[in-house]
Amino acid sequence: MTKKNIEEIGIRTEFIKLDSFLKYAGVTDTGGQAKEAVLAGLVTVNGEVCTMRGKKIRPGDVVSIDDLELHVVAEK
Repeated sequence: MTKKNIEEIGIRTEFIKLDSFLKYAGVTDTGGQAKEAVLAGLVTVNGEVCTMRGKKIRPGDVVSIDDLELHVVAEK
């Protein structure tokens, strides 16, 4: 089993859309790459594959792609 790299990513808003979150977290360089990754089924949200690039990501959610696990936290 591959070890996941875990990072905490803080957001200042109530939510952020999934494709925007991937770009904001530095997982992809562009929104287009984020959109492609989501639509290809490469991203999971809270353990389930998510193909909705506009899904609202909130503090407490866990977004995973490849061997990266991103824990969303509220930034004050």
